[in-house]
Amino acid sequence: MRICFTSLFLFIVVVAYAQLSPVEKKIVQTVDEQYKQSVQLLKESVDINSGTFNVAGVKAVGELYAKELRALGFTVEWVSLPDSLQRAGHLVAYRKGTKGKKLFLIGHLDTVFEPDMPANPFTWLNDSTATGQGVNDMKGGDVLIIAALKAMHQHGLLDNTSITVYMTGDEENAGDPRSVSRGDFINRAKQHDVALAFETASGMNIAATARRGASGWKLQVEGKQGHSSGVFGNAGYGSIYEAARIINGFRERLSQEQYLTFNPGLIMGGSELNYDTEAQRGEVSGKTNIISPRTVAIGDLRFISEEQKTNARNVMREIVSQSLPGTKASISFSDGIPSMSPTAGNEKLAAELSKASEDLGFGKVNPGNPGSRGAGDISYVAQYLDCLDGLGASGRGAHAPGETINLNEYPKLIQRTAILLYRLTR
Repeated sequence: MRICFTSLFLFIVVVAYAQLSPVEKKIVQTVDEQYKQSVQLLKESVDINSGTFNVAGVKAVGELYAKELRALGFTVEWVSLPDSLQRAGHLVAYRKGTKGKKLFLIGHLDTVFEPDMPANPFTWLNDSTATGQGVNDMKGGDVLIIAALKAMHQHGLLDNTSITVYMTGDEENAGDPRSVSRGDFINRAKQHDVALAFETASGMNIAATARRGASGWKLQVEGKQGHSSGVFGNAGYGSIYEAARIINGFRERLSQEQYLTFNPGLIMGGSELNYDTEAQRGEVSGKTNIISPRTVAIGDLRFISEEQKTNARNVMREIVSQSLPGTKASISFSDGIPSMSPTAGNEKLAAELSKASEDLGFGKVNPGNPGSRGAGDISYVAQYLDCLDGLGASGRGAHAPGETINLNEYPKLIQRTAILLYRLTR
């Protein structure tokens, strides 16, 4: 029975790979031959703490990857940012040629795990799973890029291609203003035809043709301070009731709109309130028999298009303006990451990815639900070129201490990317 099963498996593999050209078969074989080296590179990078604010750590990971990319014939640069941003900067590696589409490959060097958090080095959990800081988000994706390019380089397939690898150092907490922290990133992307981002994959058969954008809001409410016995009367409703009315109004008016979410992440109300905007924390005091004179709430707003963002903000402003007696409120908005709206060009890229996957015998790839993903760097350039995201390593628990990578799927994802890059650059 085992012999029959093995024979059947080999037959399936042969039939699937029959859809690949002789060169593509060589690429796939090379990925397998170099896989142990790829995992070792992943381990080395995961074992370096590169929390966004660990400037030295981010640069160390950047130099580790830079060494690999130089060996593949890429010109490597480090894009420094002003000291005021308190960020490490970005790694850029490029080759310029005339063959095929000009590709812009996106990764990021930083993680959410700062040095003061518990260390979580690369550790095998079983024969198919490993854990570690940023192992899938997104050092797994970074190494995947390098591994795919290395397989192509082995056969001279990078010659005369135009490929830029851009790995930001502050994706998890981009420096402000974004016009500075993402200025070079956007300008370089505009010189290309296609952007591919290697954030965490949602398994083998889903890719992101769209991602929601993210922005922030801050609600400030004032009420008349007075004895609690006067609430609802001459003293008015107080700031906390007004804040509750407003936030519930957001829910009633907007919560059913597809792809739109808005989350009040922090709310403080009382007699005395000290709030640190940068740290997003504060101190508050009050008494049960005092009507609260001040309330502050902050949250995020996620959207699939600029039109949806604008419309939602207008509704929120309208709700804020309908003040309860004895109160007044204001809301302000801050832009974060724009949306990556679905386009015909993105859908075409997804179809090309799916064809590569099917030719490898890995099955069809479908566009994922935009509402299931957060914002990412690719969104800054989505209006300028065709884009596809979610091409990185698969795993679970991103941003959590137990973050894992699926090492059964990892070599397949590398192979798929290598074939896609090869086809796009012909």
